[in-house]
Amino acid sequence: MTFGEPSRLGIKSPFVIAPVSAETADFNDRLEALLYQYPLLTDLTPSTARRLRQEGKSAFGPIVHSDQAVEVSIQGATGPMMARVFAVADPAAVYLHIHGGGWVLGAVDQQDPRLESLSQKCHITVVSIDYRLAPEHPYPAGLDDCEAAALWLLDKAASEFGSDRLLIGGESAGASLSAGTLIRMRDRHDFRGWLGANLVYGLYDARLTLSARAWGSRLLVLNTPNIEWFLHHYAGGSALDDPLLSPLLADLGGMPPALFTVGTEDPLIDDTLAMHSRWVAAGNTAELAIYPGGAHGFDAFPIEIGRQALAGMHKFISDCLVSRSGLPS
Repeated sequence: MTFGEPSRLGIKSPFVIAPVSAETADFNDRLEALLYQYPLLTDLTPSTARRLRQEGKSAFGPIVHSDQAVEVSIQGATGPMMARVFAVADPAAVYLHIHGGGWVLGAVDQQDPRLESLSQKCHITVVSIDYRLAPEHPYPAGLDDCEAAALWLLDKAASEFGSDRLLIGGESAGASLSAGTLIRMRDRHDFRGWLGANLVYGLYDARLTLSARAWGSRLLVLNTPNIEWFLHHYAGGSALDDPLLSPLLADLGGMPPALFTVGTEDPLIDDTLAMHSRWVAAGNTAELAIYPGGAHGFDAFPIEIGRQALAGMHKFISDCLVSRSGLPS
């Protein structure tokens, strides 16, 4: 397995650690300096942090919207829920996208360019959902909404979007919620028909893996205090070893093919390494892509390893579409 290149299950070559490129190292230095020009997340309330991001006053700048996106109403756990749809004619599949933001931040309209590109390059319809956020709606409210959206797509994807073949994926908290949704759909609804899961630098153990605990205060988008801030608002008094809050601890049998993507400068790298290993040990197919020097969220930035990661995700999804030609069961 080579860092920066997904490896197929069964390849036994050792890790080859590629050097961090000068571009990536320079970008990380500039990113850290930029982030320290803004208020620390741990000094903000969730509502203030959301407002600053929505107004384009955070380190991530203005939100870019796509004129290809259409907002529709689907069924959530407690009533109607908004979804943002990027549709293509005669899609090869429908992709349930769950956004990141630590279960507290993020919004359905904050990743339009990424989702539009995914839809067009893989010829799939992407449905990104506006699940409820903590602390107003702590665990398991967001997961309940993701499960409800998956059930809605299972019933409505063909009639609404033109295909009943389903994929799932998300970034950061969205990857964690995607894993929880797969587990719930298997256990509660006996559904295992997903074509694939695109799981990008998720947090899979709410007790904190070693890399998350040991990272410290260095601020490359995410750090240990930020992770603890997110979990404080999301988990509340829930048991941190709940396998739906910490899917690393769950029974992972009967999961779809998955791509796990992470950078080496991400506090959650151990989460991805451990989750990939447990996925494979449970008898599933999985690929692992590790990008040298990649910070949390590196694929959202205009650097070469970010472009490589997105291309790898597009290839994985395209491969899933041709390797599992049957309809979901």
